[in-house]
Amino acid sequence: MTNSRISGFYNMKIEERRLKLEDAAEAASDGLLPFTTGGLSPEAADHMIENVIGLYSLPLGIALNFQVNGGDVLVPMTLEEPSVVAGASFMAKLARAGGGFTATTTDPLMIGQMQVINLTNLEEAKLKLYEHKAELLAEADSIDPILKKFGGGARELEVRVIDSSPIGGFLVVHLIYDVRDAIGANAVNTACERLAPRVEAITGGKVHLRILSNLADRRIARARCTIPVKELAFDDFSGEEVRDGIIGAYAFAAVDPYRAATHNKGIMNGVDAVVIATGNDWRAIEAGAHAYAARSGRYTSLSTWNKNLDGNLVGTLEMPMAVGIVGGATRVHPAAQAAVKLMGVKTASELAQIIVSVGLAQNMAALRALATEGIQRGHMSLHARQVAIAAGASGELIEKVAAQMVREKVVRIDRAEEILKEIQ
Repeated sequence: MTNSRISGFYNMKIEERRLKLEDAAEAASDGLLPFTTGGLSPEAADHMIENVIGLYSLPLGIALNFQVNGGDVLVPMTLEEPSVVAGASFMAKLARAGGGFTATTTDPLMIGQMQVINLTNLEEAKLKLYEHKAELLAEADSIDPILKKFGGGARELEVRVIDSSPIGGFLVVHLIYDVRDAIGANAVNTACERLAPRVEAITGGKVHLRILSNLADRRIARARCTIPVKELAFDDFSGEEVRDGIIGAYAFAAVDPYRAATHNKGIMNGVDAVVIATGNDWRAIEAGAHAYAARSGRYTSLSTWNKNLDGNLVGTLEMPMAVGIVGGATRVHPAAQAAVKLMGVKTASELAQIIVSVGLAQNMAALRALATEGIQRGHMSLHARQVAIAAGASGELIEKVAAQMVREKVVRIDRAEEILKEIQ
């Protein structure tokens, strides 16, 4: 049984944390080995992208305290920004008092698009495609027998008419494809390529673009949590003050796109970190999330924050989540494999549920800071260490220089250099 509550983890040395992690996850030490080295060799990297000359490392931390759908989970997060792992872990601790996170996903349906141009009559071509829908779906369904064996394959065909554009009117054919535990890009793109000649024959037009859409609005992940109002109190802030401050901050993001962009960036701080750690395509997740946030025609918050009848804080998050646990970098990168194994997920759906829960936790961490003491206080001490290192501090001097800058509330490299000279 995984135990995501590890007391004092933050203050331990790296090796101590690894040992604690082995105990908490009941994992063999060699199972965590990829985390100690980055997991990737230059030779392996050379097969992943072009023109490889070496490797580039990012920190990998573990978010603690997460309970998703009743089960504890240790969450690997890969990113460079301070305070994110700590913030998400602390909010997960508060969420535990209300039962943790409850998360769900829809079926893993992805959309493949075919743009059909050079048509004389758009409406006629549209109807012809619907008349041949069954055979088109049958052909798409036969392309990947392995995927079909696991319950995936073509599900639906939809045709949209674009009346006007810079090149005139055209059709957009959507192939809805169940990709099971894969991200699905290769399967969907292959299916569109296969169907293109048949679509041209039916319509008399030309299939121009044929490509997966990253607006995966058929593949949605949702999470919610309830925080007892008493758990929100700290220092001189009452639980009611913190709750109402978070709700007020959410209201700002709900109506103003300038605030919503930063609000959603905070969500993606948590989401992307887990997506990267598991070898998934964080750029696709980002594109889908922001497009989904603007689906009404106005960019807005992906999350909601309100109170229930008991006065407790309730948060929800809904967003596209096209992640996989088979194929791609997830199967090639040893550290990504270790991350998936550490979380104990068996399906892409389970992974998506954890990721959306982390996004909601990180969103709450940012809103709580903004609505109370300000975002800088918690962030400043962590950022100060990076600035101290950049100024040339090492060993014990890092903490001394950082602490002095935090006391002065001046975290700049020029001040760090001055303090370092004074100490030395």
